[in-house]
This record gives sequence, C-alpha cells and structure tokens, in this order.
Amino acid sequence: MDTMNTSQTDLPQHVRVVEVGPRDGLQNEPQWVSTATKLTLIERLINCGIRDIEATAFVSPKRAPQMADAAEVVHALPAAPGVHFPVLVPNLRGFETALAAGAREVAVFAAASESFSQRHVSCSIAESVERFRPVLQAAHANDIRVRGYVSCVVSCPYQGDVAPQAVTRVACELADLGCYEISLGDTLGAGTPASVARMLEAVLRELPASRIAGHFHDTYGMAIANIQCALEFGLRNFDASVAGLGGCPYAPGASGNVATEDVVYLLNGLGYECGINLDKLVATAWFIAGELGREPASKVARALKARSFSNR
Repeated sequence: MDTMNTSQTDLPQHVRVVEVGPRDGLQNEPQWVSTATKLTLIERLINCGIRDIEATAFVSPKRAPQMADAAEVVHALPAAPGVHFPVLVPNLRGFETALAAGAREVAVFAAASESFSQRHVSCSIAESVERFRPVLQAAHANDIRVRGYVSCVVSCPYQGDVAPQAVTRVACELADLGCYEISLGDTLGAGTPASVARMLEAVLRELPASRIAGHFHDTYGMAIANIQCALEFGLRNFDASVAGLGGCPYAPGASGNVATEDVVYLLNGLGYECGINLDKLVATAWFIAGELGREPASKVARALKARSFSNR
C-alpha cells in the first residue's frame, strides 16, 4: 500500500475523535473523583458534540481504584442516541461484569512490546491476545462491538524501540479476532513523525486506514505533529483526552494523552470536520481541571481562556 501517494482530496474529510478522558484520563488520578463528577463530565462532553466517549474500565479496583465505580457509571450513563460508550475489559470476567452493568461496547488492550506485556498484564503478548478470544466470542453472541488497543507502538520504557513489524502483527491478530477498530498507542509519547510514519507504513500494508485509530501521548510535545502525520497517511480516527488528562502507570515518565482541545483546534485549522464545539470543549476542560485542582494541560484551553479575559 502506497499511502503517501493517495490524494488528500480522495480521503474522507470527517475526523472521528474518541474521547478517553473519563477512563484513560482519570484512571491514574490519586484523589477520588466522584461518580457524579464523572457523569457530569460525560454529559458535558456529549453536549460538546462528541459521539464516542470511553466511559470507564471493568478492572480490578486494586489495580485501578479510580475505576471502582464502573458499574455505577454505566448504569447511570445518559440516554444519548448515536453516542457510543466503550468500556475497557481485561478478560472474560471483566466483559461479563460490564455486560451485566449494561455496557454495549467494550475495548481490549494488548501491547506490541513483550516486556511491557509482562509488566502490565503478567503474560506474553500471545497469551494476552488468546485471553481475548472468549471475550470476542461472547461479545459477538451479545451483539457487542469490540475495539482493540495496541500500546507501545513506537517505543517501550523497558526494551526501547519497538519494531513496526511487531505492531503490525498484534494489530492484525486483534483485527482477525473481530475488533472493528485498532487504536495504536504511543504510550511513552516519544514518537516523532518519522517513527510514526515507519510504523504506519508497516501496519497499513496489512490493514486499511479506516480500521486504524491513533492514540498519542504528548510527553515530548510531539502528539499534534504525529496526528498530522497520521492524517497524511489517511487515518481519520483519533483518541484524545479532555484537558490532556492521563498517563500510564506502567510507563515511567509518560505524561498525559494529547488534549482533545488541541486536536480539535488542529482539525479546524486544517479544514477537517469533527462536529465538536471548541468553546464548549474548552469550558469542559476547565471544569474537570478545576475539579482536580489544577489547570488543563492543554495549551489551547489556556490560550483561549487568556484571550477571553483580554477581550473583556
């Protein structure tokens, strides 16, 4: 597949943003965020125009105490036609608990790094993927969509650079199991457009861009540049976290996800349509940052607030 020779005018100009703040963004917060605050955040994100919101995770409360109220969050999700609320599940038991709570979409999580897989889920990549087989079978039987994540698609905190072929192999395995979309995560945020391009060139030889999403962290300030690179490869699905919330407890030094506000600002500037109201999104970023007692990590959120004060 020669993605770089594809005319941009032939590619879809709508970009789908998957908001991961309520789960990936909040999961490592040391202070408890109330269920009511999480639900208010989700309602505000819907009001911004976001149609894919990762709501929570059905994981062990010992590993992720912030997600201990997963069932309560899913039970109380607002009735919002056309809005998808994927929830993370680590195995069949997690899936069954999510299903009982009323979840209608789930996500599973693998890694492209053997070292990261061992540290994160205490098993090999092959073993982790095999754990998902009964999850996908049960999901199919219950008409539940499954999204797949692959972490460490550029580098790993334990083994260094990750080969593009390793990323391709895991992404294809998840696709073969039945994941409708594979989100490729630069968990360390160490990727650059060059390393991201090498990875995407390999993956897109085997899978269409329509089944791939980009999930970029901004540890080194490269997330927006990497998203623009991925757009040039034809990707039209990206994960982002309001206010730049998040980080990975298994990736030392990794800061938060790219801020949704920064992504929307980029997309607006490039002429893409995403259906998200930036002003409402910035207000939402300041809301959740205020609940956490700090400013948003998003440069766009801070800049637009400063501009609003200067225009008074």
